[in-house]
Amino acid sequence: MSDLIEEYLKKVLQEEGKIEIQRNEIAEIFNCVPSQINYVINTRFTMQHGYDVESKRGGGGYIRIVKVQVNSNIDLLERMNQIIGNHISEKEGQVIIGTLYDNELMTNREAQIMLAAIEQQNYSGNSLIDNQLRANILLSMIELLILKNN
Repeated sequence: MSDLIEEYLKKVLQEEGKIEIQRNEIAEIFNCVPSQINYVINTRFTMQHGYDVESKRGGGGYIRIVKVQVNSNIDLLERMNQIIGNHISEKEGQVIIGTLYDNELMTNREAQIMLAAIEQQNYSGNSLIDNQLRANILLSMIELLILKNN
Protein backbone atom coordinates (compact mmCIF):
# COMPACT_ATOMS: atom_id res chain seq x y z
CA MET A 1 0.00 0.00 0.00
CA SER A 2 2.81 2.42 0.89
CA ASP A 3 4.42 1.92 -2.51
CA LEU A 4 1.13 2.74 -4.27
CA ILE A 5 0.63 5.90 -2.23
CA GLU A 6 4.22 7.00 -2.89
CA GLU A 7 3.85 6.32 -6.61
CA TYR A 8 0.60 8.32 -6.75
CA LEU A 9 2.09 11.31 -4.92
CA LYS A 10 5.23 11.29 -7.08
CA LYS A 11 3.10 11.18 -10.23
CA VAL A 12 1.07 14.20 -9.10
CA LEU A 13 4.29 15.97 -8.11
CA GLN A 14 5.81 15.33 -11.51
CA GLU A 15 2.73 16.68 -13.30
CA GLU A 16 2.13 19.72 -11.11
CA GLY A 17 5.48 20.50 -9.49
CA LYS A 18 4.00 20.53 -5.99
CA ILE A 19 1.20 18.86 -4.06
CA GLU A 20 -1.16 20.26 -1.49
CA ILE A 21 -3.29 17.49 -0.04
CA GLN A 22 -5.43 16.60 2.91
CA ARG A 23 -4.59 13.31 4.60
CA ASN A 24 -8.24 12.25 4.78
CA GLU A 25 -8.82 12.75 1.05
CA ILE A 26 -5.82 10.63 0.08
CA ALA A 27 -6.75 8.02 2.70
CA GLU A 28 -10.21 7.75 1.11
CA ILE A 29 -8.70 7.28 -2.35
CA PHE A 30 -6.57 4.39 -1.09
CA ASN A 31 -9.12 3.10 1.44
CA CYS A 32 -6.64 3.33 4.31
CA VAL A 33 -6.22 5.24 7.55
CA PRO A 34 -4.71 8.74 7.51
CA SER A 35 -1.76 7.52 9.57
CA GLN A 36 -0.72 5.41 6.56
CA ILE A 37 -0.46 8.64 4.55
CA ASN A 38 1.63 10.16 7.36
CA TYR A 39 3.94 7.14 7.31
CA VAL A 40 4.56 7.42 3.57
CA ILE A 41 5.23 11.16 3.76
CA ASN A 42 7.47 10.89 6.83
CA THR A 43 9.58 8.09 5.37
CA ARG A 44 9.64 8.73 1.62
CA PHE A 45 9.33 12.50 1.20
CA THR A 46 12.12 13.76 3.44
CA MET A 47 14.89 16.30 2.90
CA GLN A 48 17.26 13.36 2.37
CA HIS A 49 15.04 12.32 -0.53
CA GLY A 50 15.04 15.86 -1.91
CA TYR A 51 11.60 17.01 -0.76
CA ASP A 52 10.38 19.88 1.40
CA VAL A 53 7.23 19.06 3.38
CA GLU A 54 5.05 21.57 5.17
CA SER A 55 2.17 20.41 7.31
CA LYS A 56 -0.70 22.26 8.94
CA ARG A 57 -2.94 20.33 11.26
CA GLY A 58 -6.56 21.02 12.10
CA GLY A 59 -9.86 21.28 10.26
CA GLY A 60 -8.46 23.04 7.20
CA GLY A 61 -5.14 21.27 7.58
CA TYR A 62 -3.04 20.24 4.63
CA ILE A 63 0.27 18.73 3.65
CA ARG A 64 2.31 20.52 1.02
CA ILE A 65 5.11 18.60 -0.73
CA VAL A 66 7.57 20.30 -3.04
CA LYS A 67 10.53 18.75 -4.83
CA VAL A 68 13.52 20.83 -3.74
CA GLN A 69 15.03 22.65 -6.67
CA VAL A 70 18.76 23.12 -6.56
CA ASN A 71 20.69 25.49 -8.78
CA SER A 72 23.65 23.20 -9.21
CA ASN A 73 25.18 19.91 -8.23
CA ILE A 74 27.27 21.78 -5.68
CA ASP A 75 24.09 23.13 -4.05
CA LEU A 76 22.70 19.61 -3.70
CA LEU A 77 25.97 18.30 -2.26
CA GLU A 78 26.15 21.16 0.23
CA ARG A 79 22.51 20.58 1.22
CA MET A 80 23.35 16.93 1.92
CA ASN A 81 26.31 18.05 4.05
CA GLN A 82 23.91 20.15 6.13
CA ILE A 83 21.50 17.24 6.52
CA ILE A 84 24.28 14.92 7.67
CA GLY A 85 25.59 17.33 10.28
CA ASN A 86 27.48 15.69 13.15
CA HIS A 87 25.74 12.31 13.08
CA ILE A 88 23.72 10.12 10.77
CA SER A 89 22.20 6.64 10.91
CA GLU A 90 22.96 3.94 8.37
CA LYS A 91 19.41 4.21 6.94
CA GLU A 92 19.60 8.00 6.56
CA GLY A 93 23.03 7.64 4.95
CA GLN A 94 21.67 5.11 2.47
CA VAL A 95 18.92 7.54 1.49
CA ILE A 96 21.42 10.37 0.94
CA ILE A 97 23.67 8.15 -1.17
CA GLY A 98 20.62 7.07 -3.19
CA THR A 99 19.63 10.70 -3.76
CA LEU A 100 23.12 11.61 -4.92
CA TYR A 101 23.21 8.61 -7.25
CA ASP A 102 19.71 9.36 -8.62
CA ASN A 103 20.88 12.90 -9.38
CA GLU A 104 23.88 11.46 -11.27
CA LEU A 105 26.47 12.94 -8.92
CA MET A 106 28.29 9.63 -8.65
CA THR A 107 28.70 6.38 -10.50
CA ASN A 108 27.13 3.12 -9.39
CA ARG A 109 30.57 1.95 -8.27
CA GLU A 110 31.10 5.07 -6.15
CA ALA A 111 27.65 4.62 -4.59
CA GLN A 112 28.40 0.98 -3.76
CA ILE A 113 31.70 1.95 -2.12
CA MET A 114 29.97 4.62 -0.05
CA LEU A 115 27.24 2.19 1.00
CA ALA A 116 29.87 -0.35 2.07
CA ALA A 117 31.67 2.32 4.11
CA ILE A 118 28.58 3.16 6.15
CA GLU A 119 27.33 -0.40 6.81
CA GLN A 120 26.64 -1.00 10.49
CA GLN A 121 28.71 -4.19 10.51
CA ASN A 122 31.82 -1.99 10.17
CA TYR A 123 31.12 -0.16 13.41
CA SER A 124 31.27 -0.83 17.15
CA GLY A 125 27.59 -1.07 18.04
CA ASN A 126 27.63 2.13 20.09
CA SER A 127 25.08 4.10 18.06
CA LEU A 128 26.23 7.52 19.26
CA ILE A 129 29.86 6.94 18.26
CA ASP A 130 28.94 4.96 15.13
CA ASN A 131 26.63 7.70 13.83
CA GLN A 132 29.33 10.33 14.41
CA LEU A 133 31.96 8.24 12.58
CA ARG A 134 29.51 7.52 9.74
CA ALA A 135 28.80 11.24 9.40
CA ASN A 136 32.51 12.07 9.25
CA ILE A 137 33.09 9.45 6.55
CA LEU A 138 30.11 10.61 4.48
CA LEU A 139 31.11 14.27 4.82
CA SER A 140 34.63 13.44 3.61
CA MET A 141 33.27 11.54 0.62
CA ILE A 142 30.87 14.34 -0.26
CA GLU A 143 33.74 16.85 -0.09
CA LEU A 144 35.51 14.73 -2.73
CA LEU A 145 32.36 14.82 -4.87
CA ILE A 146 32.26 18.62 -4.50
CA LEU A 147 35.86 18.82 -5.75
CA LYS A 148 34.98 16.45 -8.61
CA ASN A 149 32.00 18.63 -9.63
CA ASN A 150 33.80 21.99 -9.48
